[in-house]
Amino acid sequence: MELFASLTSKIKGKNIKIVFPEGTEPRILGAASRLKADGVLTPVVLGDVTKVKQVAAEHNFDLTGIEIIDPANSADFASLVAAFVERRKGKNTKEQAKTMLLDENYFGTMLVYTGAVDGMVSGAVHPTGDTVRPALQIIKTKPGVSRTSGAFIMTKGKERYLFSDCAINVDPNAQELAEIAVESAKTAALFDIDPRVALLSFSTKGSAKADVVTKVQEATKLAQTAAPEYQIDGELQFDAAYVSSVGQQKAPDSKVAGQATVFVFPELQAGNIGYKIAQRFGGFEAVGPILQGLNKPVSDLSRGANEEDVYKLAIITAAQTLM
Repeated sequence: MELFASLTSKIKGKNIKIVFPEGTEPRILGAASRLKADGVLTPVVLGDVTKVKQVAAEHNFDLTGIEIIDPANSADFASLVAAFVERRKGKNTKEQAKTMLLDENYFGTMLVYTGAVDGMVSGAVHPTGDTVRPALQIIKTKPGVSRTSGAFIMTKGKERYLFSDCAINVDPNAQELAEIAVESAKTAALFDIDPRVALLSFSTKGSAKADVVTKVQEATKLAQTAAPEYQIDGELQFDAAYVSSVGQQKAPDSKVAGQATVFVFPELQAGNIGYKIAQRFGGFEAVGPILQGLNKPVSDLSRGANEEDVYKLAIITAAQTLM
């Protein structure tokens, strides 16, 4: 709770607007109602107004003061269609745009892009692609970042770490891995984690030779050059990155070994397996995935998320607007 108390203090009173496209989903409405009541941020809900209010009534959710927008009947629909066509630069016709923006995820993403809202949270009933695809097409990645990536904040008691990429990129190359490392350092700093970034491998400082090791070595050099303000090192085995005595033995000259706070996995299988082992065996709470590298924040819920997960990810998304 310390993490979310800190984030809430950063965003409260700033009137940060977060749009929730899945407005007929009870988990979404429950979280939106709480966020409004707690004065944390300003939720905006998408969907057929009658259906949204019906679901809210069935679950005794108070939507007083919460804006509900039906894309099909929005006064801004035509202007958003025009903005979408212009943004897509000939890839979609006006008629195609009209159909696409009837999809709440596309409509919500356009609200983020045009500045009508500050961020978006979706994915409670949609697969990841339905949330990420519009974001990549419309909001796009920051200059110098070729791909978005997915990070998890791992918390247990006073311990707080960041694991990345655990959600998006199957097998990033050295340049992409370097970008993930730098963006992960920025994300860690936002969440009050002093960024000491370890690029992980099954090898430490050349103890093994393989193409996958070379990739991590190259990524480390690229990341160090791109962001000299951060402590970044690799390639490091997990124990060398995490355990002080092992780090001193295996990488005695490293400023990261044995004291890493940000762990960058070499590819998605390792990252996804790694965070779930920490979560299930280690008893860490995994908060995320937090999408990194976009020009504006869009967050993707797990379809297994509960109301509390929605509430927390909305706070994280709002905090990302301050980066």
